[in-house]
Formats: sequence, C-alpha cells, structure tokens
Amino acid sequence: MRRRDLAGLAALATTSSLAAPALAQAEERLQLELKDGTVTIQFLPDVAPKHVERIKLLVRRGFYDGTPFHRVIEGFMAQGGDPTGTGTGGARDLPDLPAEFTNKYRFLRGTCGMARSSSPNSANSQFFIMFAPAPSLDNQYTIWGKVVAGMDAVDKIKRGSGGNGVVQNPDKLIRARIVTA
Repeated sequence: MRRRDLAGLAALATTSSLAAPALAQAEERLQLELKDGTVTIQFLPDVAPKHVERIKLLVRRGFYDGTPFHRVIEGFMAQGGDPTGTGTGGARDLPDLPAEFTNKYRFLRGTCGMARSSSPNSANSQFFIMFAPAPSLDNQYTIWGKVVAGMDAVDKIKRGSGGNGVVQNPDKLIRARIVTA
C-alpha cells in the first residue's frame, strides 16, 4: 500500500473510533415526569456502567413509576426509588451493586447518585438528585447521571421535616422513561 492510502485508512479508523462513543453517549437519557415538569438526566455509563444499566432495567420494568421522594432535605438532595417509601425498600429480586466511585465527577447541583446503606457495595434501586454541592459525598457514593434539563421541577419537590428529611405525604415520581437524545 502507498503511504497516502495508509494515512487515509488511519484517518478513517480514528474518525470511526471517535464517533462511536459520541453516538453511544447521545443515545439514551432518562426522563422523570414530576408534578411540576419533566426532568432529563444524562446517563454517565463511562463512570458507572453497572448502575446505569440497573437504572435502565428498572425504568423499563416500570419500577419507578409512582414511587415517592421519601427523603428530601432542603439545600442537600431529594431521594427516591423505594417503592415502600420507607427508605428500606428496593428491587428485592436483584442483587446489590458494587460501588463505582469516580474522580471524574463531583457531587454538584444536579448530580444523580445511588443511595446505599453503610456498605459501599449496597446500592440497589434508590437514587438521589443534588440540590447543591456536597463534597463530602465525593468518592463515597456512585454518580450515575446529571440533570441536563428540568432542574426547576426538582427544586419544587416537597421537602421533609427534621434532620432526616423524611417527607409526610411525599411527592411522587409520576413516570420514568428512557428517551433517545
């Protein structure tokens, strides 16, 4: 082969390998229908592939539809994903997930993380959306997404009372679905 043919093949290979991740990342997003509007969340599969796949699986099952935001703390976060609304429920038929901590992203306003017990490897179905930065959570909880639209609807989720943020008559996630961006 001639040198320019090799250069052309190298350029094509580089272009193709760069286009594939961009297409994959733009493919799917999560939309949450809340009482005050729609929230769009960009998945971060490069950071937390197992957690992203779990969220997608549960969304496709309809697991999150009608679940409450049972723990909501002003200036901190809104937590949901527990069908019992107690903070102790989850997808009982699925095993807990191993932690996928990252240095790539921080817990900032709009960051989506997985809730867990005191064990780092105990995330299952519960998630939270940050109202404000919380550096103390960095590398302690798995980040799986970020809000890219509709944060105003998140800001209107009913807050809990007391230090634990438990909500009486909580707002519910009306419907969750996967959309193509």
